[in-house]
Amino acid sequence: MKHYLFSYGTLQLENVQLASFGRKLIGEKEVLIGFKLKQLQITDEAVLAISEEKFHPIAIQTNNTNDRILGTLYQISQQELEQADRYEVSDYKRIEVTFQSRKKGWIYVKA
Repeated sequence: MKHYLFSYGTLQLENVQLASFGRKLIGEKEVLIGFKLKQLQITDEAVLAISEEKFHPIAIQTNNTNDRILGTLYQISQQELEQADRYEVSDYKRIEVTFQSRKKGWIYVKA
């Protein structure tokens, strides 16, 4: 089964994709409406080692149509979706949303 996963942060980095999925993901630009980004300090050593970034963006739902997040929508497998769940720390949770293009997919938001 194929899934769409929206990335607005470190999952767009090639080194994170290779470490998490064993391949470089191919995606398309997408817009998520009604959300904005904040910064989250990462303390998980495994995630820090992969991303090499101490702060990661985190999506916050605002329901304000003026708030938008630009990112990339990747088509991935069920197994890769589970691998993405393992990469994200407990501050994040995965929810299904509809994007500006009307495609449905998964994003990680503040838990």
